[in-house]
Amino acid sequence: MNKKKSQNKEAKSQKRRDFLKKGSIVTLAAASGAVLLDSCGNPTEKAKTINIQPTSGKKYQWKMSTTWPPKFPVLGEGLELMAKWIKDASAGRMEIKVYGAGELNPALECFDAVREGAVQMASGVSYYWSGKVPAAQFFAAIPFGMNAQQTNAWIINGGGLKLWEDLYAEYGLVPFPGGNTGVQMGGWFRKELNSLEDLKGLKMRMPGLGGKVLDKVGAKVVLKPSTELYISLERGIIDALEWIGPYHDYNMGFYNVAKYYYYPGWHEPGPMLELIANQKAFNALPLDLREIIRTAAMRLSLWTLGEFEAKNNTYLKKLVKDEGVKLRKYPADVMKVLKKYSKEVAEELANKNAQTKKIYASYDRFRKDISAWSEVTEQAYYSDIQG
Repeated sequence: MNKKKSQNKEAKSQKRRDFLKKGSIVTLAAASGAVLLDSCGNPTEKAKTINIQPTSGKKYQWKMSTTWPPKFPVLGEGLELMAKWIKDASAGRMEIKVYGAGELNPALECFDAVREGAVQMASGVSYYWSGKVPAAQFFAAIPFGMNAQQTNAWIINGGGLKLWEDLYAEYGLVPFPGGNTGVQMGGWFRKELNSLEDLKGLKMRMPGLGGKVLDKVGAKVVLKPSTELYISLERGIIDALEWIGPYHDYNMGFYNVAKYYYYPGWHEPGPMLELIANQKAFNALPLDLREIIRTAAMRLSLWTLGEFEAKNNTYLKKLVKDEGVKLRKYPADVMKVLKKYSKEVAEELANKNAQTKKIYASYDRFRKDISAWSEVTEQAYYSDIQG
């Protein structure tokens, strides 16, 4: 072995020893009762070890409004669980009362309610505030974008959360990941979809950037709240709609008035749900309570995605086998055109200003990088199973 190879080998060995040494230090720190705080989604910062000092027994009572109906399956249920986790972890010092849409304020006014301090927290999806904060849509769902696993990686580990926090700080808010539905379904149609021509003039309910894409292909996008979806489809006010996935769609009864159920949900392949807190109220909390809220939000994210995966599998079978729903895949030529316009829509939004451009650049760069990894892992794995 020559001298250069010997030096390279020694350097690699030293690197491995350093890696193991750092792992031992982290383990000891955790064992000693220290609290390890992450870097809020910034991968360039090292984890910091902070000893949280005991706090007073002061109690805090918060209100949380949501964009979901009261006690809404999965989404509302998850928030009730989160409130319980926070109360338990804080030994009763922090209580959050969850209110459904309309109980304190209309669903789409949650953003302003938190911003103005009428409530301390809210739950929803950031594309609901696109009229106020266009760039917020990048933290919800991008048509033909990243799935739930990839979106989580960008938000939590790829710098997305820092961009999200910077964006919302201008409005006096603190955002947190609040769950993910996973890949949604493509929608319910009263008539079969065979070509791009069938989308022209079609009245369809679809929010977010997906609706902008449909605009480009000639569809007529109609925005309706959840309470009006069934009757609108039944009476022909709309010809098609997308909601969430099999579990919620089954409970909404859409199969009674539309039999064609399309997949995949190209418009929302991994929609991130969000929690927002009033910045002043959040910063006024003791450090341990702030960290309890952050930790509970992460737990909610994991629980929500798992619950959607478990429920949707069961209810898709019910829809097809018990209710005679006709499961259809979007025609390949239609998907090709939708993908083309999706890129245009995302770039148009990105070019609105320097801030939207910066956020989209981060998102798109991460998407391209992680897609290469997915090709040799997730994609290859599922292809082999189905082949």
